[in-house]
Amino acid sequence: MDVTLHLAQDPEADALLGRSPLAALTGMLLDQQIPMEWAFKGPATIARRLGADDLDAHEIAAYDPEAFAALLAEKPAVHRYPGSMAGRIQQLCRYLVEHYDGDAEAVWRGVGTGAELLRRLQDLPGFGKQKAQIFLALLGKQLGVHPTGWREAAGAYGEPDSYRSVADITGPDSLTKVRAHKQEMKAAAKAAKKPGK
Repeated sequence: MDVTLHLAQDPEADALLGRSPLAALTGMLLDQQIPMEWAFKGPATIARRLGADDLDAHEIAAYDPEAFAALLAEKPAVHRYPGSMAGRIQQLCRYLVEHYDGDAEAVWRGVGTGAELLRRLQDLPGFGKQKAQIFLALLGKQLGVHPTGWREAAGAYGEPDSYRSVADITGPDSLTKVRAHKQEMKAAAKAAKKPGK
């Protein structure tokens, strides 16, 4: 895995996401309740604070939980909720160590079908169906991972040029389109909640 991603809109952070499967998974895990770029910048910030060029699942899994939470909480914090996200990242890394010997890419390497890949992603701590489908779409659209039926397994996120999620962000223009789509979805959800609807 060595591609150029543009999810963090930061060259150093994006370079790490493009070469490190664990960084990409960690960025996806962080992508909730904060701006997308902030989430995907997180893995590079964590690696830098660990004094490393990459993330290592074995190292993070074994890290003292309080110290790891403090590392994420340093200013600028990696996430709005650094303590709980530190715990989630460690859970993810422990799962990867236990099931894939710490090799994040093994989650999708050699998988035959999109349905199987979706199941494997949903088995990861912190990955519900929607997050798993978005990550599956990212793998297919930008990282060259194409098991049979991957688009179908990714649902609407797998549709070409749909601009629904991070899977479609390839630069500033597409980021603007994805952000506009998310705002439309929020507005529609808000309108649906209004009394009398």
